[in-house]
Amino acid sequence: MASVTFSGVTKRFDDVVAVNALDLEVADGELLVLLGPSGCGKTTALRMVAGLEEVTDGDLAIGDLRVNDLAPKDRDVAMVFQSYALYPHMTVQRNIEFPLKRQGVAAAERSSRVLEAATTLGLDELLERKPGQLSGGQRQRVALARAIVRAPRVFLMDEPLSNLDATLRVQTRSDIVAIQRRLGTTTIYVTHDQVEAMTMGHRIAVMRNGALEQVASPTDLYDRPATAFVASFLGSPGMNLLAATGFTGHDGTPGLRAAGAELPWPDGFSRQPSGDVTLGFRPEAASLGSEGLDARIILVERLGAETHLICSLADGERVVVRQRDRQSSHQISDHVRIRIDTDQIHLFDAESGLRLGEGT
Repeated sequence: MASVTFSGVTKRFDDVVAVNALDLEVADGELLVLLGPSGCGKTTALRMVAGLEEVTDGDLAIGDLRVNDLAPKDRDVAMVFQSYALYPHMTVQRNIEFPLKRQGVAAAERSSRVLEAATTLGLDELLERKPGQLSGGQRQRVALARAIVRAPRVFLMDEPLSNLDATLRVQTRSDIVAIQRRLGTTTIYVTHDQVEAMTMGHRIAVMRNGALEQVASPTDLYDRPATAFVASFLGSPGMNLLAATGFTGHDGTPGLRAAGAELPWPDGFSRQPSGDVTLGFRPEAASLGSEGLDARIILVERLGAETHLICSLADGERVVVRQRDRQSSHQISDHVRIRIDTDQIHLFDAESGLRLGEGT
């Protein structure tokens, strides 16, 4: 096992910068999730670790070894792909043992290690079947077993669950977490699914346009997003973001104007009584009452244990209110007032998107 360190790593494809000066360290034994929208550079970063893409600038190290010029086969990493990448003419057993045969491992040891990996993933009864006889979830577990059996220093996983249905995704991601914790193998997991990221990663590195926006624990990312982009990308639904302006009242008290309403300046943020800002609040930080933002309900999503009210404000911006009351009686076209819990307000610079300074 080993750490993985990106030091100013850049990858260019002709005039396109896919990854831009990435500085990131994945600790030994950590499961780190690379999260971001399609095209943000997360898969390219993963492929550079695997040696499938060359580093344009910067240094990439596995443990204490710089691997920029090291062949993929010499990096001691195992990659699990979105497409499973199984050999259709081989049995499950032969697919799992294939990397061991290439390494010249003796037959007796191969059989022992294959059986151990297969048993870990519930495949021991399927060893004589071929991929075409397996479900999608079973095929993905074979791909995982093939990675595990090698006992590599680093696991690399590129959206391995995206081809599975919702139920299998939940089951398989719990399998991956359990296996990673048991083996303690350093793991980099790529996904665009923020639910996967929040439930699996020790830490999450959020990328956008080839650059790192923030890296932190799931809780820290959710509670203290460093940018408006991270705030909107994390959470289901994401954070509500509104254009707002700071002002100072006649009595000298600072406040915020947003969507035709006035709010007190939130505690914990540096006082900026004038200028444009972006006001953020989570759907659970909003409730309906007799005062607040004037809005009209345009969609009601009843999700069993909770209800999401999608509302249009007076200026046309949309916000989501999460209600825990499953018996909510609100309907489309209802006019409502949205009260925001000022203790849960987030503020970002309107131009840069960076979180405003905190303190008084």
